[in-house]
Amino acid sequence: MNRIAFTLEALQQEIAKTCAKGKIFQENVRLIAVSKRQSVEKIVKLVHQGQTDFAENQLQEALEKISQLTDFSIKWHFIGAIQSRKCKLISENFNWVQSIDREKLIPKLNDARPEHLEPLNACIQINFFNEPQKAGTTPKEAHRLAELIAEAPNLKLRGIMALPPRTDCFHTQKNNFEEISNFYQQLKTSYPSMDTLSMGMSGDFEVAILSGSNMIRVGTSLFGTREDAIHG
Repeated sequence: MNRIAFTLEALQQEIAKTCAKGKIFQENVRLIAVSKRQSVEKIVKLVHQGQTDFAENQLQEALEKISQLTDFSIKWHFIGAIQSRKCKLISENFNWVQSIDREKLIPKLNDARPEHLEPLNACIQINFFNEPQKAGTTPKEAHRLAELIAEAPNLKLRGIMALPPRTDCFHTQKNNFEEISNFYQQLKTSYPSMDTLSMGMSGDFEVAILSGSNMIRVGTSLFGTREDAIHG
């Protein structure tokens, strides 16, 4: 427990330093703990330290964890590839879905959202640089998806989620992040409800924040490697 608590505290300090450097309010940057392939016990330890947002990308694994953690006020984010047949379970069990990348998912998610729950927070996943190995829609198609989500009564359009190419070159990395951030700002002018740019992970969250991201998805820096998770 101490290792995770220290890691969470250290991460929060790094986020604070980055925000200070960019003259950004730290409260405006939302930390999402990516808990895929991590134990329920590790999630609980982070919850006790004040972490509230957790993300999963495998539906069955996520549903098992959600069912065991109903006593905690956790906001669950789905960040994995969405199969049409899984839309109902995603819509029923998550607070956020960040990986909408095609039109046909939108009515399925909307229609499955239970009436007693608030609208499902929705982000469009964009493959901004058209990388063949990555999921996500094109920037052009994102405009159409945003329009459809905004019209769906049981969904709330919150923003976009992106995973830029990996690179060891800081300037290339920053340029990539800034291109996505500029696109987000342009899209936001048409859809004022958008308030979320989900971009940045363990290895690059600092430059992501400085480029305009206000939601970072961090796993390794909080939990250790996934190999550690599997073996203890």
